[in-house]
Amino acid sequence: MPNSIIISTGCCIPSEIVPNTHFLENAFFGSDGVRLEKSNPEIIEKLYNITGIRERRYVRDELTTTDIAYEASVQALEGIDRESLDYIIVAQNFGDVHSGNLRTDMVPTIASRVKHRLKIENPYTVAYDIPFGCPGWLQGMIMADYYIRSGDARRVLVVGAEILSRVSDPHDVDCMIFADGAGATVLEASDEKAGILSHITRTDTIDKAWMLRLGKSYRPDRKGDELFIKMDGHDIYKYALKTVPLVVKQALDKAGLMLGDVSKILMHQANAKMDDAILKRLFQLCGVEPVAEGVMPMIIEWAGNSSVATIPTLLDLLLKKKLAGHRLDSGDVAVFASVGAGMNINAMAYRMP
Repeated sequence: MPNSIIISTGCCIPSEIVPNTHFLENAFFGSDGVRLEKSNPEIIEKLYNITGIRERRYVRDELTTTDIAYEASVQALEGIDRESLDYIIVAQNFGDVHSGNLRTDMVPTIASRVKHRLKIENPYTVAYDIPFGCPGWLQGMIMADYYIRSGDARRVLVVGAEILSRVSDPHDVDCMIFADGAGATVLEASDEKAGILSHITRTDTIDKAWMLRLGKSYRPDRKGDELFIKMDGHDIYKYALKTVPLVVKQALDKAGLMLGDVSKILMHQANAKMDDAILKRLFQLCGVEPVAEGVMPMIIEWAGNSSVATIPTLLDLLLKKKLAGHRLDSGDVAVFASVGAGMNINAMAYRMP
């Protein structure tokens, strides 16, 4: 049975840098439609203290999710025969949302659009999207691993791309969390004793399906019927803190690994405070104290939360030695973990070839 090895990566980090001061003139309302009493500087400072976000990246008006997914894919496919791809899996949740028009455009799929842009003629390069919330890219990697291990595929392109700036309610404080971006990875079948070692996924819907959803603007007099991202942040925090460490430990146990074997933990860049709390809880769960220094690289301070793009972007920067103080060498073990709409959680253990 072949193993799934990451042979290349790429990412698209949008050029528009949006600092926290960008939101000083926003009119913020609560979910009850009442304008918030605190001043915007106070609101912005509080959100920064919770999320760790100083700035985020937005795409230029003329770009779409397809454009940035394509750009990340081109980087990942440099030097690789595009016609050799068996699958193109694109994780995204909102399709192509054009500037000034909040209608979602998903037909054909973003994956088909990317394949078209890549000029791939091979009809057996199967292209499809997965809407799986923020854990979508990681779930795409898990699906690609199944294809490779079954012998159905030898090479798979997995992309995570999202433009959240266009589906964020400017009157909801949470709009300051979201960002844009894309990351891509090529997985290949290999006989090396490395690659993807294990993975675990769970979906909790009985009482958690709607904690992250679409809804109308919090501003009651806003014209139009657009739908924006809405989330119960505090409830998601509690759910993630309780559940993500369990799933990560399950993935480690399945691979026969101890937490001490792990060199890096690549966590979905959702909220710095939440990620730090999850890491601390994971170490407690595994009976390891104190928390290892430098084990969890973070880019949320300047990149924001770009949903499915956060982990593949982080991985690309890490493997290309663009994250000061962080590196992965041959034989090192990395753990990937994400949480998001569904509510979905997944984790994957990976050994560097």
